[in-house]
Formats: sequence, C-alpha cells, structure tokens
Amino acid sequence: MKSARWADFQETALKFNKCLFVEVDNVTSKQICVMRKMLRDIGAKMIMGKNTHLKAALLDITAEPDARKDGDRYEERKAKWAPRPHLNHIRDQLTGNTGLIFTNGDLSDVKQILDTQVRAAPAKVGALAPKDVIVPAGPTGMDPKQTQFFQALNIQTKIVRAQIEIVNPVTVIIDGDKITASQAALLDRLKICPFEYKMNIKSFMENGKLYAAKVLSISSEDVLASFSAGTQNLTCISLATGYMIAPAVPHAIINAFKNLAGAAIACDYDFPALAALKNAAKAGPAAAGAPAAGGAAAKVEEAAAEEPEEDVDMGDRKSTRLTPVTSAISYA
Repeated sequence: MKSARWADFQETALKFNKCLFVEVDNVTSKQICVMRKMLRDIGAKMIMGKNTHLKAALLDITAEPDARKDGDRYEERKAKWAPRPHLNHIRDQLTGNTGLIFTNGDLSDVKQILDTQVRAAPAKVGALAPKDVIVPAGPTGMDPKQTQFFQALNIQTKIVRAQIEIVNPVTVIIDGDKITASQAALLDRLKICPFEYKMNIKSFMENGKLYAAKVLSISSEDVLASFSAGTQNLTCISLATGYMIAPAVPHAIINAFKNLAGAAIACDYDFPALAALKNAAKAGPAAAGAPAAGGAAAKVEEAAAEEPEEDVDMGDRKSTRLTPVTSAISYA
C-alpha cells in the first residue's frame, strides 16, 4: 500500500504542471471527500499524506542518479531522470498540515470548488481568531442574571422587558488575538458561530514558479483597470514632456486644433473646420431662460427709476419709504 501511494504521488507530480498548497486545519473528512469528487470532475487531483513520506518521494525523482547509492536501480533511474527544479518548490511547501491539489486546468475553477465547502465554527478557547468578531446591538434573549458575561468584556448593556439588551455594537474578538474563555462563553450563549472553516490556499505553483494566494483573486477586470490607469499616466507624462507616444497623439491634435480655432476667432480668420464648428454652434439650441431673465431685470430697473422716494410722517420723525420694486415685475 505504501509503495503504491509512493508511485502514485510521483506519477502525479510529473503529470501536472500546476499545484495549489492548501491549509487543511479544522476541515472535516466529509468536506475533503466532497471536494475530491468535485476536483476529479474537472481533471484535478488532491493528495494528502505525511510530509516526510511525500518529501522522500519527491527527493527520489529529483536527486541525480548515483551508482553507489542506487545499486540495481541505477540504470532504471538514469534512463528516466531529468532535472526538475519545480519539484523542489513542492517539497519546500510541505510544512504543517498542508495538502496538495494538482491540475493542468484553470486554477480559478479549483478555488471555486474550495470556496463551496465552508462550515460554520464556534469560537474555541486558546485558538487564534482569523477575523474580527462584532456583536450587534439589540436584545440577546438572556435573562438579567447573566450580566457577568458582558461585564467581564466591558460591554454596555441594559435591561429591557426582563432580558439583557446590548446598547451599542461591540468588537468582542480582534483578528489574530487568542480567544479567551469569557469570549467563547459569551458567543456560545448568544448562539453565534463567528468563524468559518474551509481549505485556505497558502500559495500555488504554476510553470515552475511560486506565487502568493492573493494572485488568484485578480480578475480580468482588475488587469484591464490597471492597464488603463497605466496608459493614462503615460499619456499625461507624454503631453507634459512633449515626447509623443501613440495614446497621446489624439490629445495633442485636439489641443492644437483648439489653439488654431482660438487664434482664428481672435483674428477674424476662417477656415473650413472652424466654419463647420461655428455652424454647429449656431444650429444648437439657445440658452433657456436668458431673454426672460434679461426682460425681468429691465422691468425691475424701470420700476425703480419711476417710483420716487416719499417722506411719511411718523410722529416727530420722518421715515423714508420705498415702494417694493418686486411688485412691478410682471409674471405674465
């Protein structure tokens, strides 16, 4: 059995040119079985085993044949041996609870399969939190006798209708912190399973090169957006320095035409392209409301000119009264 697994692993390592290194902590055997079947459907293969056994199998096919060490296997190994430096990357990644997923297809398809097998998990005492845990404000369903859990974590509460209610949302656990007994007990009583357990991709190898797992999250839209931003920067630099490149040519032509049009209008000179521009401007709709606004302003000025100031007797003082000019505005 051991020799069969040894040969199967060596054959798999030579057959595929892509490999994902996944962390399988807290992943159940049922999840692994489901993922194995789904991976076989897309031509991928998952291999789990002891790190020492897998490393020895890789060393057997990467080490150069030696007549003194190999003995009777020397001729056989010499006929099959070839330098395979990419297998050293696989051997170096075999640390801790690490699994291997081999494929020649799209790595994004494998990632989608891994993301489908997720199970909720409670907070365990002593474990490191993989993310922040925020308890929302509102009723907890706990009776007032259990306020000690909230007091231990400095969570502000109040009693409403004979049950404890959290006043404000509070971060109970911070990413990377070790979970305490009070935190785990509180989340358990609130029936909150804050964490998710699944196969997390640590890194992957493609065509003999090792990449970080976050590279798999880059989509075609991200690449296009990054390329567009780089092109815009190059265009701006080209226009600022006067060194022309292809993306900057249309902008340079437009800027030159604007300068020519401005000089021609200032000198009362006409040329075909400018004439077409003037005709298009004349054919366009007039600014709405401009005549009406001008007429209203004229009427206001006329009314103000026609109405003289009057002196009104206010006892022992004289007050100057102005007739409101707004009444002279016609809204016909």
